[in-house]
Amino acid sequence: MADEILIDKVHDLSDLELAALVCLVGKEHCIIDTEPVALDELVQELELIAAKVFGLTHAVIDCSEHTSLDDFAHAILTVEGSPNQSPSPVRTRQDSYLLNTPTFQSISRSPASETFADNRSMANVIIAKNLDEAPKQVQIQALELMRTKRIYTRTSVQSAPKRFLFIAVVAGGDGPRLTKHLNDQMFISHFHDPEDGFPNIVELFDDTESVSSVVRKSPLLDTEFSASPRITATDIETLSHLSDHATVSVEVKSYQQNIISFLRVHRAVGGGISAQATRHFDKLTKCLAPLHNLSYATPSLIALAARKIYPHRIHIVKPENERSMQWGSDLDAVAALLEGMTTEDVIEDVLGSSGAETPL
Repeated sequence: MADEILIDKVHDLSDLELAALVCLVGKEHCIIDTEPVALDELVQELELIAAKVFGLTHAVIDCSEHTSLDDFAHAILTVEGSPNQSPSPVRTRQDSYLLNTPTFQSISRSPASETFADNRSMANVIIAKNLDEAPKQVQIQALELMRTKRIYTRTSVQSAPKRFLFIAVVAGGDGPRLTKHLNDQMFISHFHDPEDGFPNIVELFDDTESVSSVVRKSPLLDTEFSASPRITATDIETLSHLSDHATVSVEVKSYQQNIISFLRVHRAVGGGISAQATRHFDKLTKCLAPLHNLSYATPSLIALAARKIYPHRIHIVKPENERSMQWGSDLDAVAALLEGMTTEDVIEDVLGSSGAETPL
């Protein structure tokens, strides 16, 4: 098990910091969701988490239907030796967005950025804002980056660093919002309620300062905090090693498989319970164990993992495709039954008393 100092540090983390830590421990990627009005603050909070909590470089890309492959490739790279200084087109684009000026479409690459093209490397944390709005080919490029840890530019092939995290930041909605295979590649999804706040922003800046002042100061964040991160690379490696050796008993494994089966046959589910989801379910269960200072998985960890693995994957079936329609069910009755049904409702139904039986 992990030492008490590390466990205390883990217990002090916020929900967003824990989501990032779980992904870094599992070497996977995630979707972070929030209300549309809080999207900008969420991106700023994630930047602070990357720099202050983990001491990692980061890049922000604001996606839209006009984002091109070149925009995507250049935005995720930082200049070596100065990862977050103003000459970087990454920071320039992100600043310009939050200051309410046009982004990719109106910003041309400066001669300096072309000069440093060969000296650029990929940031540790990629924050893709509104990735669900990006064209299909950009989302496919993101999928290729996650799977191969490489991206091809016009002049070179860039490899991802050892500690690499891709965060898709989206706002509003339920169920799958990315392309099929990209959505399935995402390890977990987490909804951050704006009422839970953004503690790193509050801690760093006075309440009287505006969001624009946060943006003007943000290029210095990595330089200011990377030397003393709260969670070090050694901490992450320790947790990763412990998760690899976490055990799952036969009874707990049976409970996990029952949850998967119940989800697949739930009348409101039209798909999304994939083999990749099952592999992620296994991995997340083991990643959560050392965070709770355990060397084994428990039924409560299985339930917690299910709530993070499946919300972005489950397709809610259309009434006309609900399976009981094959045996003569009334369409209006089925539509009334499914009205307002969400992915969270499905998961809670399966985890509740009418679903899989929890082992004692």
